[in-house]
Amino acid sequence: MVSGAAQAQSSGSTASQRKDVTSDDVAAALADLEEPMYTPFIELYLLEESKALRKEMQNTRAELIEKVVDKELSVADKTMSYATDTVTYFFYLIAGATSILVVIGWNSIRDMRNQLTSLAEKRVNELVVVYENRLASIEEQLQQKSDIIHQNQAEIERTNEVHSLWLKASQETSQQNKIAAYDQILDLRPDDVEALSYKADAVLEMQEPLWAISLCQRALKLGQDNGHAHYQLACAYAEIGRWEDAVATLQKAIDISEAYRDDASVDVSFEQLREHESFRTLVFPDQDESTDA
Repeated sequence: MVSGAAQAQSSGSTASQRKDVTSDDVAAALADLEEPMYTPFIELYLLEESKALRKEMQNTRAELIEKVVDKELSVADKTMSYATDTVTYFFYLIAGATSILVVIGWNSIRDMRNQLTSLAEKRVNELVVVYENRLASIEEQLQQKSDIIHQNQAEIERTNEVHSLWLKASQETSQQNKIAAYDQILDLRPDDVEALSYKADAVLEMQEPLWAISLCQRALKLGQDNGHAHYQLACAYAEIGRWEDAVATLQKAIDISEAYRDDASVDVSFEQLREHESFRTLVFPDQDESTDA
């Protein structure tokens, strides 16, 4: 995705510098191209990794379900066995008590039988309640695991789709098509700072600096340390003549990455700032030192 973003920035800068390029020039440039503009092996690798991860998660889910089902069956078997043994023991006890107390009288034996039956039923009901609670807890844990698996699968699918959209945007030559691709990415991930900053880059190519300022400010609210958003905001300020704001914002971008200093030295958005003292001091420090010497 970083490689696709770099290609998008490079293609945006080239388009802004070569507005008068003809189809013959493009054909000649493609004929002289020595390396491919993108590497499909990286895309294939990411897709294969995503596929392997999805398959592994599906296998994990199947194993989890199988283990839980086996556990439930085992618990149910143990419950029924325990209940059967308990009832059997109580009936043995009743039979022994009946044999001992047969001489006491029929009424006493009947009362004892009723009491023992009630006690046995009470104990069995308590055991049933305990095991029902345990089964409910197992079902709840299984549901939680299943929800996590579904969320991970959805995130993998969303990541694959976003990756495809970044590749599509990097290969587009039309700024409108790039903006459409970035909008699709933002529909999937509204807080994607990179998509907002690169959309601002495309908007600047369409001579819409105010729109670009709005996008960059939104991106910086989500990530203050995004150098590309600071750089695009500086370009937009320069386009509308806010020189001091442009230089101050460009300073923040250069503090994050020195690479923006070289980009600013050739960017047409700063054309009117070439003779501005603060801009030259920021972008061409070496020239200023040689002049002073």
